[in-house]
Amino acid sequence: MIIRAVIEWDEEAQAYSATCPELNFVSSFGETKQKAIANLEDAIKLMLEPIPDNLYSSDSTTEQIELVL
Repeated sequence: MIIRAVIEWDEEAQAYSATCPELNFVSSFGETKQKAIANLEDAIKLMLEPIPDNLYSSDSTTEQIELVL
């Protein structure tokens, strides 16, 4: 999967910010560009990780389905 990211120097924070507009603006930061990108990769992986089944409520009014995108 190829995902575009925007890398910017934040003068106020004295750090690089990395933002992914394609994934609901997931973002991260780092003292170097490489660290900001690595932190963004971790944030994206966590965001895309499936929610464990035990966190879903299971009352009779809900229905669970799977979507393949």
